[in-house]
Amino acid sequence: MSFIIETTDMDLGDTPIENIFLNDYMPMANGTYVKVYLLGYKYAHDRDHRIEVTNKTIAKHLDIPMEDVLRAWDFWENKGIIRKEGMDDIDYQVVFLNLKQLFIKNNLMSKTSAAKDKGPRSSSQKDLIEANQIPVVNKMFNNIDFMMRRQTAPMEKKQILSWIQDYNMNPDVIEKAFSYGAEMKNKRSIKYIEGIIRNWYDQGLTNMDAVMEHFNKVDQKYFRYQKVMKSIGLEHKGVTDGDLNLINKWFDQYSYSMELVLKGCEAANKVQYPTVNYIDGVISDWYRKGIRRVEDIELLDKPEDKPERKTYKTSGKKATPHKTRFHNFEQRSAKYSPEDLEKMAKRKREAHRMKGSGGSDE
Repeated sequence: MSFIIETTDMDLGDTPIENIFLNDYMPMANGTYVKVYLLGYKYAHDRDHRIEVTNKTIAKHLDIPMEDVLRAWDFWENKGIIRKEGMDDIDYQVVFLNLKQLFIKNNLMSKTSAAKDKGPRSSSQKDLIEANQIPVVNKMFNNIDFMMRRQTAPMEKKQILSWIQDYNMNPDVIEKAFSYGAEMKNKRSIKYIEGIIRNWYDQGLTNMDAVMEHFNKVDQKYFRYQKVMKSIGLEHKGVTDGDLNLINKWFDQYSYSMELVLKGCEAANKVQYPTVNYIDGVISDWYRKGIRRVEDIELLDKPEDKPERKTYKTSGKKATPHKTRFHNFEQRSAKYSPEDLEKMAKRKREAHRMKGSGGSDE
């Protein structure tokens, strides 16, 4: 038995490119070098082992000489954002380094080394102050304090900083280690969390994509929880038994797919303060109405066909208004012609004139 995901004939996927590359590195290179980097990065991101990709593949795809491809990799290696592995001069392996990690390490090392160069006044507290000036590191410490339910000591923070360099870990990965240890294993000691970090390092899990894929394999419930909470912007919220039980119900009791659950999460994004309870109301309502697939939602939202309004045809005859007794009144003027009416009016005017002057009508 095996499980296979069908792939499309057309490449309709997405390739995330770090803004650090777009903002800092792309402007310093010519167009050919940029195209080589982006295409190589795409092949690395797709990770389709059925397709063999070499520098010849890139040269053919971009319709450029092989020499240009090799020069491009030399350029990016000199900039320190890729690493070439292997002895072959042409088809070596290109490792794309994590630019966020490079940025943090470079800033952290420069700040701490600058502090140490000032002489004996430098201390671990001074190093922490310098490190906290890096926004992503400051955010990491704040989130760790929240998950530990206490203020971490300066020596503990210094130890955490060493993981960035010693284990090549991103701050968001360190945060995730604290979240997993504290919320899922109920362990809040720095030593235990370092054990998680060391284990991830040994498995090559140094970025969030790799860590989440690891959870998908070894801890499905935690993976599902993280996906749901991230979709509603609460990925840093502590794990609660109530939330976890509701999320497990959608998958275990309702047998809903992740795609369908995330559709339910979209409804929560319409409210100001989304919660798992709100999503549960939406998904439970779907379950009662027989929603089992994403396609069923479209049928639920489809407006019902309204009955056509009946129209009545007229006979074509004009309606005759109802006559009252006033319609049967025959006007006196109907018996006289216009000339007769004029004569009658003239006589009345003459009589009125004579009467007014006191004369007789002889």
